[in-house]
Amino acid sequence: MTSVTSAPVALSSSQTIGTVKGPGEDGNQYVFITANNRHVKIGEFVYYEVPAAEAFQMPLQILGKISARCLIDHLPDRIFADTEISPEAIAALVGFTHPSPEIYEVTVDVIGYFHRSLGFMNPRKTPDPGAKVYLADDAGLQQVLNKRQPGEVGSAHIGSLLLRETASVPIALDVKELVSTHMAILAGTGSGKSYTAGVLVEELLSPHNRAAVLIFDPHGEYGTLSDMRGHPDFTAADGYAPKVKVLTPDDVRIRVSSLDYYDILTLLPEMSDRQQSILNKAFTILKRHKRGDYRWGVNDLIAAVYEADRTQDDEGNEKTGSSAPAIEWKLDRLDRSAYFHSIDHLAPKDLFEPGQVTVLQMNEISQEEQQVICAAVLRQASHARMNTEKGNITSEDENYLPYPVFVLLEEAHRFAPAHEPSRCKMILRTILSEGRKFGMGVGLITQRPGKLDSDVLSQCMSQFIMRIVNPVDQDSLKYGVEAAGRDLLKELPALTKGQVIVAGACVNTPVLCQVRQRRTVHGGETLNAPELWQKHFQQHQVRAREIEKAPVAGRSRSQTFRGVSIE
Repeated sequence: MTSVTSAPVALSSSQTIGTVKGPGEDGNQYVFITANNRHVKIGEFVYYEVPAAEAFQMPLQILGKISARCLIDHLPDRIFADTEISPEAIAALVGFTHPSPEIYEVTVDVIGYFHRSLGFMNPRKTPDPGAKVYLADDAGLQQVLNKRQPGEVGSAHIGSLLLRETASVPIALDVKELVSTHMAILAGTGSGKSYTAGVLVEELLSPHNRAAVLIFDPHGEYGTLSDMRGHPDFTAADGYAPKVKVLTPDDVRIRVSSLDYYDILTLLPEMSDRQQSILNKAFTILKRHKRGDYRWGVNDLIAAVYEADRTQDDEGNEKTGSSAPAIEWKLDRLDRSAYFHSIDHLAPKDLFEPGQVTVLQMNEISQEEQQVICAAVLRQASHARMNTEKGNITSEDENYLPYPVFVLLEEAHRFAPAHEPSRCKMILRTILSEGRKFGMGVGLITQRPGKLDSDVLSQCMSQFIMRIVNPVDQDSLKYGVEAAGRDLLKELPALTKGQVIVAGACVNTPVLCQVRQRRTVHGGETLNAPELWQKHFQQHQVRAREIEKAPVAGRSRSQTFRGVSIE
């Protein structure tokens, strides 16, 4: 006997919106006829019923999504030609008084019936011609679209179903899938990608999740998340309140000994082939001399460079080559950097803690240094999770991370570009392919998916796709984002700010969603240039500039002749 929990979830509707005409162009589509123009929107959910097995004791309700529609019958075109006369009035004069004269042919892509244990199941039973098509109700859709319900442990209430009024169908994501199988937010400029990311972080830090989150923030947009401190919406009865740690560029410290050869090479000016060979040899010498966890500095590396560049002349006398002084000069520049130190370091323990979001602001750091900082932090966090899970380190170690972590990377196309070398690209590929086993998730945010490495994008199993008009970026989604149906991708240019296609492992089926309002202030608003220009000419602003430019009043010097005052 089938239990209640394993039975299909029932949809209900008091509204019949059409009648099945027959199959569509492929085996997973059907076409129905309707005069209801209001509810046959692209992306809307409808269902039909077929007889089920006796175990279920009820018909199977086969959910589908409207993917296309066309007008097949209407009043004669001549009636619409005169803009001064109402088409309804003319139709009434000739005796045609039907309230809905337009007839539509609507194509539906079958999703299947929803099974609580197995997800959506396609029964491969097409509807018979003449079968009724129903509009799915709000309560049923909330149950079948969401893997987690709002407020449950492991849920993230991102917004509501776009096509339903008054936010009647909330969309809640499965946080477990979101952070373990990785995610990507893909959107054009001004579409609301950073705002959506802020909503996600709010949900991750809510009392029913309490995640450990790190954000790489190249533009300094996420500092406003500090509003979560003490905010009543984020506190719990057991005393929980999220921690927000905002690290400015002045706080960024990376230990030099945590860098590898390629990190150092990225930070140095143009290097000849011989200089690269000497530097590589110096790293080998350094590892041989300084075994274990010895924290070496730039001076140790310089000494190893001179050792690597020694040669012997014909008489057996050692001499230093010309490459070592040139490399030393370049390494001195690294030694003067504000972000790389011999001792100070942002260890995994400093960056991650359950119930804490750490914002690593890098808006004043050069592109090359950002690359190396990101690569070093990601590499060490990955090793920390791996070694902790394997029991190779103890709780006293700075790399001890006994809990899963999630990293959000803004402007991801800078760190993993499609056709350019990048220090972060290889470590990102490794984490995206292996991080699931060790509890390290990654979220990528970019406004140029076409410039993001395709291997990196294809491994993000949850996608948030917002308005994109660039054809190159749209094409990249067709191949890099498998979960989003082609029918929804057609909607990309028409989406407005805050509207998003959510697809992949975090939901049961792709949906069009309206992102909810943030509880914290958004830090990525576009500056209002005309308003700021007008303020420049306000009276008090003009007066302040005049005072600032005025010469400092002081006592004039007395006139003298041969050292004697003549005043």
